[in-house]
Amino acid sequence: MDSNDLPANPESRHREIRSYVLRAGRLTRAQERALAELWPRYGIPAAETGAGPPDLDVVFGRKAPRILEIGIGNGAALLSMAAHDPGRDYLGAEVHAPGIGHCLLEIERLGLGNVRLFMEDAVGVLRDRLPDASLAGLHLFFPDPWHKKRHHKRRLVQAPFVALLSRKLAADGYFHVATDWPPYAEHIAAVLAASGTFGEGIDPASNSPRPLTRFEARGQRLGHPIWERIYPRRRA
Repeated sequence: MDSNDLPANPESRHREIRSYVLRAGRLTRAQERALAELWPRYGIPAAETGAGPPDLDVVFGRKAPRILEIGIGNGAALLSMAAHDPGRDYLGAEVHAPGIGHCLLEIERLGLGNVRLFMEDAVGVLRDRLPDASLAGLHLFFPDPWHKKRHHKRRLVQAPFVALLSRKLAADGYFHVATDWPPYAEHIAAVLAASGTFGEGIDPASNSPRPLTRFEARGQRLGHPIWERIYPRRRA
């Protein structure tokens, strides 16, 4: 794997609100192999200086609706939804190498041709790497709620993020979000309502297309209520 193809160091690019908290993690040998051998096939390399967004029709080899999931972890939800929805293309943004490595191995094992990965901060991906009106949907499942009041400003779902998201979604696009932290749910609902660009959130209840995530399972064990909504983008 050429050093020019390696994912960029996410700490070196953005100082504003990020979609992640950088954690240390050790790569297994299988994950190291995946990053060396499978990243060139399923990963979207970091942008070169002055380069525009990648041509996703070329990346996927077809034209199809596209979904971006922010913070895929080990890719369980992303891969499950992509496997059950072959007519759409799925993009995942994650900064933690072990999670990317695991996801790459599963893409290979499952033979999925409709998944590609960014190893970059998702705010930068949305802003710089995707054209406006290019997404059919964005998924954000169990983001860090930043429990302490002094840290609330670090929450991803804020007015500037929602304004950016509304630009990147197609006219009939949607925002699918879930959390197990009620104060964050209230915050998300208020920010979306104030934006003026999203309709009323729809509770998918038992009809949710996503699988149980690791963070959701942990929340359930702790007795946390699960709040989930799908917000349709209003047509201009």
